[in-house]
Amino acid sequence: MPLPRIQLRYASAAGVAALVAAGTFGVVAFADTGVPDPRDAASAALTPEPEQAPTAQEDDDFFRTPAAADPQRRQEDLEQARESAERAGRDAVRSGDAQASDILEEPEPEPEPDPEPQDGAPSGGSGTPVPAGSAKETALRMVLAEGWAESEFTDCLEPLWQKESGWNHLAQNPSSGAYGIPQSLPGDKMASHGSDWQTNPATQIAWGIDYIKGRYGTPCGAWAHSQANNWY
Repeated sequence: MPLPRIQLRYASAAGVAALVAAGTFGVVAFADTGVPDPRDAASAALTPEPEQAPTAQEDDDFFRTPAAADPQRRQEDLEQARESAERAGRDAVRSGDAQASDILEEPEPEPEPDPEPQDGAPSGGSGTPVPAGSAKETALRMVLAEGWAESEFTDCLEPLWQKESGWNHLAQNPSSGAYGIPQSLPGDKMASHGSDWQTNPATQIAWGIDYIKGRYGTPCGAWAHSQANNWY
């Protein structure tokens, strides 16, 4: 049976009153418990907007190397690096040379070898060849020029003057004053064979051979007297 209109109105008003009461209760409950406003919770639950992805142009700019972006600058950097490397190399070489020059010692000069005798040059009393251009060679040639045998030099004259002066044309006896290779006493006697008697071995040898020839006849005669008396 259909309800009267008055009852429908009451029923509608009661429903509205119930909804209002429920809403009021919910607001009070949220306020008392400290739960945020449902609208705030709903807005917080919204998904954040995604970040905008970089464009293709930005990717290219990020991965682009400075060399590709600026070829002229790359060339300048290469030239600067090359100059720095060359400068460092030169400094290292100079430093190494300086250290090497401090470490290395100057080698001692090698003694000059004795002049080699010429082919056919005679030997001295020791059996060794007479050095070419030496005082001994000069004396040997003068001995042979006198017509004496080579043995007059090798066996007699060479040991005689070796004993007297060591074949040193500047030798001087400190006690007697005898001078030169033949030990002339006094030394200026040799001036009869040349004014350079103090410095020229040939002048001294020429005087000595004439002295021996005039006093002992031969070098071997002078050597025998020296061995017996310790002078000649």
